[in-house]
Amino acid sequence: MQVVLALLLGIAVVSAAPQGRWVNSYDQNLHYECQSHQSINLIISIHDDEYEDRVWDFGCKNTFSYPSYCSWSGYINNFDEEFTYVCPFGTVLSGMASYHQNIEEDRRWRYLCCQGETTVQQNCRWSGYVNDFDNYLRWDAPSNYHLVGVQSYHDNSREDRRWNYYSCQKN
Repeated sequence: MQVVLALLLGIAVVSAAPQGRWVNSYDQNLHYECQSHQSINLIISIHDDEYEDRVWDFGCKNTFSYPSYCSWSGYINNFDEEFTYVCPFGTVLSGMASYHQNIEEDRRWRYLCCQGETTVQQNCRWSGYVNDFDNYLRWDAPSNYHLVGVQSYHDNSREDRRWNYYSCQKN
């Protein structure tokens, strides 16, 4: 209500970080894990030019009938580097973690991959880049698909990343 009223009155609304659903705050660590039988099926993020960082939110869906075996990767990128990460064969992406460095205005990432009673490995496809620099990002898993990989590159003049997601169907 306050935002709507402020917009109607022409008052600028400025906040240090969006309130509500976000997993992290700007310039802070991010750590997110789905429940043990789930995988990530929704990714939302917004960028702030003042912080040159993003806040993130995730959604999960049931993927396996029972708790699965999971393992975290190490950090898969250095600051300002392009990267492609795909979970080990047959596993799904069930968590993400990163930390932000103000000097580089970028994040280093690591991923949680999980294996259930069936593998996820058929009809795989890349989403194509789901955001433009400095803009809103939203990725929804296609119906009957599960997230298994991530690709991203960083632009130093915009101090942001573009994101591309890899998903597959269960066998």
